[in-house]
Amino acid sequence: MSLETLFSLANGVALLGWILLALAPLGRDRIVMAARAVGVVLAVTYTVLLVRALTGDGFSGDLTTLAGLTEGFSQPEAVLVGWVHYLAFDLWVGSWAIEDAGRRRIPHLAMLPVLVLTLMAGPVGLLVYLGLRTTLSRRRARSGRG
Repeated sequence: MSLETLFSLANGVALLGWILLALAPLGRDRIVMAARAVGVVLAVTYTVLLVRALTGDGFSGDLTTLAGLTEGFSQPEAVLVGWVHYLAFDLWVGSWAIEDAGRRRIPHLAMLPVLVLTLMAGPVGLLVYLGLRTTLSRRRARSGRG
């Protein structure tokens, strides 16, 4: 299978997971589990690609220097490995946030921007969620609704 085909498949599979998370109010527990299953598929794909890249000609470069990392990521197979890594981790973080938000009774509409930010800029989405969670917890504590 070509790298371009793998890239397209990984993106499509990840998008399925994000769509599931957006639909979480329809059955949060089942949907979070399904999104996590997608994350596991991406993690397995990542592992296979990583092993293939490290044991073949898919990566060269020193991971301990910026110059070496730049050299390594100048190769398409290494870029694909990195991209699938992002897809898997960001989806996992999104599924955790949706699960946690459900336990904390955070309105799902407030989570939609968090999902978009996590999809597009993972750590930013995580920070926004943690800020939202803290803000709502403090408001509830002050109002006595714990």
